[in-house]
Amino acid sequence: MNSDEWVTRFLLAQEMEHNASPYTIRHYASDLSQFLEFLRTQSGDDLSAVTYVTVRTFLAGLHEKQLAKRSVARKLSALRSFFRFLMQEGRIESNPMGAIRSPKLDKPLPKFLYPDQTLRLLTSPDEATPLGARDRAMFELLYSSGLRVGELVGLDMDAVRLDLGMALVLGKGGKERWVPVGEHASDALRVYVERGRSALLEKSASGAGERALFLNRDGTRLSDRSVRRILDKYVARLADVNDISPHTLRHTFATHLLEAGADLRSVQELLGHAHLSTTQVYTHVTKDHLQSIYNRAHPRA
Repeated sequence: MNSDEWVTRFLLAQEMEHNASPYTIRHYASDLSQFLEFLRTQSGDDLSAVTYVTVRTFLAGLHEKQLAKRSVARKLSALRSFFRFLMQEGRIESNPMGAIRSPKLDKPLPKFLYPDQTLRLLTSPDEATPLGARDRAMFELLYSSGLRVGELVGLDMDAVRLDLGMALVLGKGGKERWVPVGEHASDALRVYVERGRSALLEKSASGAGERALFLNRDGTRLSDRSVRRILDKYVARLADVNDISPHTLRHTFATHLLEAGADLRSVQELLGHAHLSTTQVYTHVTKDHLQSIYNRAHPRA
């Protein structure tokens, strides 16, 4: 197999064996394609010819382009996974990534919305239209339940139990968890299912057999990339909200819970974090938020 075929095989393994998200697969494909283009200018198409020096030369080119540290780290992560796979498959005898270190990153605090911004975003779709009803339900559910965008678009109709106010979500690593669905999200979902989804379903080739909860214009499952585009459309209409993603609503969910007194362990369970340290970053967000309020409001701050 040539290098492109090995990349295809690697991506398939990541998707089938490691439950990698479509978002991760796209980035792996893009980053590895860039590396292979570079490799062909150095040593041709031979993956076994890649050495520590080859990778360092590739990194030097990224630094010359003034690529952000986080982007460099992501590309290195893709290369590490790829060459580890090649080692396991017996394609190469030594791993050129062994001595390569990632750039040290400053961890940015999660971006979140204030309650008034959240309300304006959630209520911006027009529920009188099928697509507006869908968008309102999506935004409400992202904020109400703290879902990842991949978890949202992966929901099937039978995963949401509005009678119980709960939804069964398939998270990272194929782990399932139950999450609460709030009253406002439940109301929005009922409107969408009764009016919006039924209208979109008429365009589906699968008809009533389509299992996906959230549908696109063609009546098939919505993609995570489409959710990002849809959100961008509504954000563009809001004066003081910019540069956010569907994940921002997940950050907002966690931040608002902690500000209201929720304990860290409960928020960890709701978010589906494997490690408490991942959730602890939100405690820094709430501290900074409270400090900024204090500085603005206290006469002797």
